[in-house]
Amino acid sequence: MIFFSTAVLRGIGQVMLQNHSGAGALMLLGVFYNAPLLGCALLLGTAASTATALLTGADRQDIHNGLHGFNGALVGVALLYFLQPNALTFAYVLLAACATQLLAAALQQWLRGSGLPGLTAPFVLSSWLFVLASQRLARLELSGASPTAALPQAGAVEGVVHWDTLWQGTLNGLGQVFLQENPVTGALFLLALLLSSRVAALAALLGSFVGLLVAWALGAAAPAIASGAYGFNSALVALALVAVFWQAQARSWCWALGAAALAAIACAALSAAMQPLGLPALTAPFVLVTWCFLAAARQLPGLAPSRAPN
Repeated sequence: MIFFSTAVLRGIGQVMLQNHSGAGALMLLGVFYNAPLLGCALLLGTAASTATALLTGADRQDIHNGLHGFNGALVGVALLYFLQPNALTFAYVLLAACATQLLAAALQQWLRGSGLPGLTAPFVLSSWLFVLASQRLARLELSGASPTAALPQAGAVEGVVHWDTLWQGTLNGLGQVFLQENPVTGALFLLALLLSSRVAALAALLGSFVGLLVAWALGAAAPAIASGAYGFNSALVALALVAVFWQAQARSWCWALGAAALAAIACAALSAAMQPLGLPALTAPFVLVTWCFLAAARQLPGLAPSRAPN
């Protein structure tokens, strides 16, 4: 039970790339603070994915480090966020979290030749699949939180960005990693990162702020900026590059924050692309931009120094 509990908490921490059970516990607290039902879904998804890894014979050290829990954690939160909560929905979450672990293993095998990490791609693909399927399964009702299916329309500048918009949007950019729009929750996530790594905390905070600034400069709607919608992918990109995959040097910081700016644009692009299907972009911008920079760094050695092998 100690092994399993630690693996579950680290699985939650690995959503923000932190192999730290204390960080995972603070992130879990942040979700429960904002939405207790989603906190239950987070626990269920992480536990189901971790248990599936154990039953299918995955590497026990990887399980202990939470590497088989974080995609299931996000799937659990996403499905209960986009679907009406009931007993059948929780069973659906359980099935999706188990399936996500199998998809993650398959994706890892497919990516082995490229050397790229799977990141949250299994979560994105599984969530799209299970949310889209619910549109043809009558006993699964959408909550109304997903985008309305429609052809993309030209954006319009809405609202005015104030100081409150900036600080709330930056913290909400951290909270939205778990689909939580609450500055207190975002602050708890920042505290969790600080507990694990000051570099990770700074990278995530700056990444979220850069994403917000890019969205503001290019005319995104103020409510979307304040909600953190343009910050969470940027936060994850900066965190992944400068605190996980690259050495934390000045050059790395510059390119990582540049990648965070691109992630905000990718977020707008993928949101428009998925709108006809009524699906959110989720963390797909983070996955694609991070893959792009990691792959490019192999051909462009001046991009950023890679982290030395453990």
